[in-house]
Amino acid sequence: MKKISNNIFFFTLIFGTFMTISSNSWLGAWMGLEINLLSFIPLMNDNKKNLLTSESSLKYFLIQAFASSILLFAIIMLMFFYNNNFYLVNKINEILILSTLLLKSGAAPFHFWFPEVMEGLSWINGLILMTWQKLAPMMLISYNYMYNFFIMSIILSMLIGSLMGLNQTSLRKLMAFSSINHLGWMLLAMMNNELIWLSYFFFYSFLSFSIIILFNNFKLFYFNQIFNISMMNPIVKLLIFLNFLSLGGLPPFLGFLPKWLVIQNLINMNQLFILVISVCLTLITLYFYLRLSYSIFMLNFQKNSWLLKNIYNLKISSFSLILNFISIGGLLMTFMIYLIM
Repeated sequence: MKKISNNIFFFTLIFGTFMTISSNSWLGAWMGLEINLLSFIPLMNDNKKNLLTSESSLKYFLIQAFASSILLFAIIMLMFFYNNNFYLVNKINEILILSTLLLKSGAAPFHFWFPEVMEGLSWINGLILMTWQKLAPMMLISYNYMYNFFIMSIILSMLIGSLMGLNQTSLRKLMAFSSINHLGWMLLAMMNNELIWLSYFFFYSFLSFSIIILFNNFKLFYFNQIFNISMMNPIVKLLIFLNFLSLGGLPPFLGFLPKWLVIQNLINMNQLFILVISVCLTLITLYFYLRLSYSIFMLNFQKNSWLLKNIYNLKISSFSLILNFISIGGLLMTFMIYLIM
């Protein structure tokens, strides 16, 4: 019975997102966001024994309900003053709408709830929160573009996502701050080209899915658990941290491709100042991935040599292995396909 109800809620979760995307009015988009919210809350409470799950679902509901109420108020005000030339009122409404949508997506400076909610979720629900739940608000953000507000949110998202990830020991919080950093890149891509930000979202969702499948398979939630598993099987350790480097955007991994598209687009648009700031802040994210990888590869490995027979003892599904190999070598495969075509 529980599985049937979860399937129904998952279906309405997808339906609410598509309703928001395809709506031709702000009121219809708001209704889609509410259907999406009310469908995700029961999915978050899949584990009744975990008190952190109930706390996270309550925090998520309160934050999203608060954002939805302000969004509905701004939509009503926008409809009321639609035919009037009140510049200040219309500008305030636009700021309110954009702020609530950034709050719903977890972008800085409205990010405070996102890591706390992530900490109490299972990996599958965390994956939904990091990927699918961002799609509908970001589509609405692309309709309500404000340059100065965008620049502030982009820089703060990259700054907070980079600096706050330096002192984390929880993998869920690390993925949350990494998501905030990637959200800044998606907003940066949204400024100039809608196709590029959708491509970035697709690649980010794929990379997050490939690494979270590993975390969920081995029940990894903290760094010290990775240290322990690395003693048992170095191949698992290699897959996890090559995926980390791919998520950080280090070439020649697949995670560099969406950043490359954004960088090329910003160079063509001659927006070099924001490009330099974005690259420098993202290097901090790559730094703590590299620092973590270096410490586990070099300092926490007690065997004298790597044994290739360990790969036959992997408790990973073939599907997960395929995802990880695409994540690690996807950029090279893209080049090969491009050269062949």
